[in-house]
Amino acid sequence: MSKKYLFTSESVTEGHPDKVCDQISDAILDEILSKNPDGRVACETLTTTDLIVISGEITTEEGMHPDYKQIAIDTIKSIGYNDNIDGFSAKSVKVQLHIDKQSEHISQGVNSDENKEQGAGDQGLMFGFACNETPELMPFPIQLSHRIAERLAFVRKNGFDWLKPDGKTQVTVEYNGNIPVKVVKVVLATQHEDMLVKFDNSEQKELAFISDEMIKSVILPVLNEYDIPYDNNFIVNGTGRFVEGGPKADTGLTGRKIIVDTYGGYARHGGGAFSGKDPSKVDRSAAYMTRYVAKNVVASGLADRCEIQVAYSIGVAEPVSVSLDSFGTGVISDAELTEIIKSVFNFKPASIIEELNLKSPIYSKLAAYGHFGRNGYPWEEVNKVEELKSKLESVYAG
Repeated sequence: MSKKYLFTSESVTEGHPDKVCDQISDAILDEILSKNPDGRVACETLTTTDLIVISGEITTEEGMHPDYKQIAIDTIKSIGYNDNIDGFSAKSVKVQLHIDKQSEHISQGVNSDENKEQGAGDQGLMFGFACNETPELMPFPIQLSHRIAERLAFVRKNGFDWLKPDGKTQVTVEYNGNIPVKVVKVVLATQHEDMLVKFDNSEQKELAFISDEMIKSVILPVLNEYDIPYDNNFIVNGTGRFVEGGPKADTGLTGRKIIVDTYGGYARHGGGAFSGKDPSKVDRSAAYMTRYVAKNVVASGLADRCEIQVAYSIGVAEPVSVSLDSFGTGVISDAELTEIIKSVFNFKPASIIEELNLKSPIYSKLAAYGHFGRNGYPWEEVNKVEELKSKLESVYAG
């Protein structure tokens, strides 16, 4: 008998304070990679009231350091923190820089030459996941949360000028076994301008207006794109008002939304963040690689659900372990599936970077609305399906 249960995932908009930081860090990374694909970047950003602090270890060729302050200002302006945002705007914000170069002891472990392969930029473990719940082979709750958050930003930039950049979404899905059967609740929080004067100084009337508009123009259009029933059970701005938001209301930090960035808590996470890190950092590159592997396994029909774990030692190219969990959905044993993926995919850092073209300046657009389940990125390609199927046939033949 299938188990029935609820599962919830959340997303945040590009104007959320932590996501502001992720986007600044990745914009800096992209600018460096565009001029020096071998640049080493570990960039952390902090935001608070009218202040951006950029710190980290960045090594690039002499004369190739970008204008960090201008990148930060341009980034927040594109998000929507412009002249009409009190307490954090492109017009008034101050930018502090605290940047050093990469440690030489790390460099000697990740730089390659004719005598030494490129090693991992740190020790650690990374996970990738895929399942057949959505066309993107992503868990349904996080995919839906992202799409609602994206829709919220879209309407803000296309007519709803009373909305402000900060916001969150959350979706609760009812499952029957591994099958999502209904959306039972959607929660949306959005920053907005003070409109009390327009509504007779009534917070209730203001909230009713915002709630009606968000349900009609943001939540329902996204839900109606999916062939799954939903309850009309929506919470909009649960506190009643959300006027003060963004970094003025909450300090932001790079790398603090690792579950939003990945699978919404639906799969395990190794703990490493992505943004601001060049691809020599396996926290980022190996997480992309394991998603690539897991997605190809599911797309090939070898399993309905697949989670890949890989682990590294700093300075060593070969992973210390590679494993696969199909949660009982594999067409053969997990041990046999693990051997198949190890024969098809190369998990050494240099090979990952080459396979997925990770030295390209592609990261800024990933810094909000998730790194996975988005078309146009190499780790979302399902170009190993036939090779995996061929390997499976060899197992059966043996």
